[in-house]
Amino acid sequence: MARKQQTGFTIIELVMVIVILGILAAIALPKYVSLQADARKAKLNGAVGAMASASAMSHAKFLVDGLLTQSSEGVNNVTVVNGYPNGLTILVAAGVSAPDYSLLPVATATTATVSPEGVAAAANCRVVYTAAVVAAVGPPVVITPPTIVVTQTDCS
Repeated sequence: MARKQQTGFTIIELVMVIVILGILAAIALPKYVSLQADARKAKLNGAVGAMASASAMSHAKFLVDGLLTQSSEGVNNVTVVNGYPNGLTILVAAGVSAPDYSLLPVATATTATVSPEGVAAAANCRVVYTAAVVAAVGPPVVITPPTIVVTQTDCS
């Protein structure tokens, strides 16, 4: 009677494969997590650039047109206060929205705070836009431009 050759893996071969996969995962996982934090920082810097650019473009359009409600390039109803977008409409003008960003807390007329989606602690990875204010009344009227403050101590 002919003996049939048995095929398959031995338990030792399977254990060795599992050990090798475990070692590779232990090496690759920290690098992957670091890449996610770097991607969130890049996303945050993108929001900063978009807000600064939208603010500057809206201010330039305000100086030319003098309109308090603007629309340009498909973005409608950007409310301008003191010559710059307010906190409620800067996000619309900059194109900063969900699902890429979380709004923390709800935007007001004076401030807007956003954080990249997926951060562990939004207070450690965020950008805060504060609308322009009148610094001095009377000739001449002095307007303080909007401020954009970035916090990126931990974007993991």
